[in-house]
Amino acid sequence: MLDRLPIMLGLRYVRAKRRNHFISFISLTSMLGLMLGVAVLILVLSVMNGFDHELRNRILGMVPHTKIEVREGLSDWQSLAEELTQRERVIGAAPYIQQQGMFSVGGRNEGAMVNGIEPEWEDRVSIIGRHMQQGSLDDLQPGEWNLVLGSMLARSLGVSVGDRVTLLVPEASITPAGVFPRLKRFTVSGIFSVGADLDAGLAYANIEDMQTLARLGDNVEGLRLQLDDLFAANSETRAIIDELGSGYRGIDWTFSHGNLFQAIQMEKRMIGLLLTVIIAVAAFNIVSTLVMVVTDKHADIAILRTIGATPRSIMGIFIVQGLTIGIIGILIGVILGVILALSISDIINFFESVLGIQFLDSNVYFISHLPSRLDWADVGNIVGAAFVLTFLSTLYPAWRAARIQPAEVLRYE
Repeated sequence: MLDRLPIMLGLRYVRAKRRNHFISFISLTSMLGLMLGVAVLILVLSVMNGFDHELRNRILGMVPHTKIEVREGLSDWQSLAEELTQRERVIGAAPYIQQQGMFSVGGRNEGAMVNGIEPEWEDRVSIIGRHMQQGSLDDLQPGEWNLVLGSMLARSLGVSVGDRVTLLVPEASITPAGVFPRLKRFTVSGIFSVGADLDAGLAYANIEDMQTLARLGDNVEGLRLQLDDLFAANSETRAIIDELGSGYRGIDWTFSHGNLFQAIQMEKRMIGLLLTVIIAVAAFNIVSTLVMVVTDKHADIAILRTIGATPRSIMGIFIVQGLTIGIIGILIGVILGVILALSISDIINFFESVLGIQFLDSNVYFISHLPSRLDWADVGNIVGAAFVLTFLSTLYPAWRAARIQPAEVLRYE
């Protein structure tokens, strides 16, 4: 009987209607605080996971996971591409030429990076084909000098499909009349939009046209590789370079966009830490609840000690009571948080339709909806942290209850 005493009395104290309604109010406040803290933390981390996933898919879908370059240029790139795609982690390879230049049309000038690509190979390393607003990559035929522009770049230049633009590259052509910058007229054959900064500074042309413009002959700058795990890019790049030997250079995505994703992960951790404070405040409200219950139950505790209850059993009673309050709040918070995380996009869409406004303007932000991606590992961490904080909150009041001396209390009863 005494072995079950902590659980029986702890649960009874939770269910009982106390004479002191203020204690009941503090208990309810603690439970609601835990519920809201857990729910909000799950929701916020899910939304941040959603943004991280969108950025990863859009930006790193356009940016190669790693690039293998040769200083003097690569001529037999097909053989190297076939060799590298035999590796376990490499799922695609495509040749490229990159040329920094400036587009000029009608008095408007915009700098951009022009990628010379092989249209038939591009889908192996890029998602651009799935984000074409107008035209197609197949229009980039050799000798036709066609060009695919990002949507923001096309808007800045004021051009659309069918218009002609002039590309100036930072290399000079020496002629009998003097030294002139190298330039070439292109026809805009397509416009893409991935909803990121890449739309403002990226263009695509046929790789043979770029070979002619850059005077590379049959050479390309290197190969872009797509990996099955983008976070293995650094180690995989080093392994490839070690096998290929000297003369080759590897550059993975962490050099160009690593800071962006590190910032997102840092922001996620900091926001998670700040929101955990909400859970901590609610959990430590349980201290106030249990201290008042212990004060209210002095006589009951003394009687229990008199009939043989040990200090450990007395501690167990109030630990069970505090944990019950905490677990109920945590479970309700998890259910509410998961529901909100799974339906927040629909909820935002509903309010947008009712209020007639758009919370995320596609002209300002890279997406027009609020993404959410529930990660059960995050849910587990949140539940674990909330449970630990709740348990720690019960220790001091339970220790105080165990130290009550029956003789001192019953003397005045």
